Amino acid sequence: MMLLFYILLAIAMVFLAVDAFHHGYVWQSRIKIGRLHDAQQWQEAVKKRALRWLYHTPTAKLTDQSRLILWDMLRGNYSRSTIQVWQKASLLIGLTDVAERTHDKALQAELTRFVDGLFTPQGTWKNPPQESDWIMLSHAVIRIPWMDVTRYQPAFQESLALLHSLQEDDGTIAYKAHMRGYRFVDTIGFICPFLALYAQKFNDEKALTLALDQWGLFYQYGMMPGGGIPCHTYHVASKIPVGLFGWGRGLGWYSYGLVELYHALPEGHARKQELEKALRALVEAALPFQQADGSWNWLLFDAKARKDSSITAVMGWTLTHLPSSLQTEATAKAAALSRRYLQKVTRRDGAIDFSQGDTKGIGVYAQTFEVLPFTQGFVLRTKF
Repeated sequence: MMLLFYILLAIAMVFLAVDAFHHGYVWQSRIKIGRLHDAQQWQEAVKKRALRWLYHTPTAKLTDQSRLILWDMLRGNYSRSTIQVWQKASLLIGLTDVAERTHDKALQAELTRFVDGLFTPQGTWKNPPQESDWIMLSHAVIRIPWMDVTRYQPAFQESLALLHSLQEDDGTIAYKAHMRGYRFVDTIGFICPFLALYAQKFNDEKALTLALDQWGLFYQYGMMPGGGIPCHTYHVASKIPVGLFGWGRGLGWYSYGLVELYHALPEGHARKQELEKALRALVEAALPFQQADGSWNWLLFDAKARKDSSITAVMGWTLTHLPSSLQTEATAKAAALSRRYLQKVTRRDGAIDFSQGDTKGIGVYAQTFEVLPFTQGFVLRTKF
């Protein structure tokens, strides 16, 4: 009996030690947070942290649970590869923009080595895409300007095959195979940017049509009156919005897809003006919900909701990548305010803190706000 007692005590101590280590690490990481006041120093710290994370990406937690963390790990409830892949994709996109903007040949070479490691000699994925979340990594690769990405067309075709397997009778793509009756706002960000660039690079009009239809039907059925704020999802059969209107990162997914789609369309395209109108509606709807400190909350309409660095980062990027016809003194001021907020929540090691964790399902939103590499990538993309 005593032996059993000591075994159980040892197991309990291990579980408690894991919890204590996690909480202790977060606590000490926040000491001296927001001390990187110089803009150039801040951006350099954010970049260095992102480059480290590209190879060793921090776990984006599946669970909100902050106790018995080891038990969640053992049961496979702590993280999922589908969450991790869009973290890595955002880091690659952000670092690519930095390398191109600064003409940093060393960084370009480093990113080229990293990307080459994702593929087989035949140009297919070493780890084939499993869910629509993975398509963001396809976008991260296909947009790299200094690489001949056509050699990875077999991998991109694998990505297309996954999307076609999720395509339904209405012509649009389901987020998950087990949720085919709904269209999630997440898909606007995950799949539309890739499809638009694939169409451009490989002269595939069907891919562009699919991207435009995915966005267009969501714009028709999944938006608040006025067309600026998306709902989490809409029910395909009834065309009724389902979930929260005003989920912060949902606005981020929508904005990311819409901006990328707009810039991928050639001048004179029949639907470019329609996209610009939608961008105008987004900006007019979102700006009033920016807080005085420059942040946006995870629930836009609730001034007492937690501030979310992820939507703040995406909105900062959005405001600096609008078409010139939509850039105003108000959008410039809002972008500058978002930068100041993001600086204030940057840890001393360059990691941006207080991003909302992963969403669990329709109407079930994370209440943990810690580090999310996705945020880091969008801060790097922003031309503050």
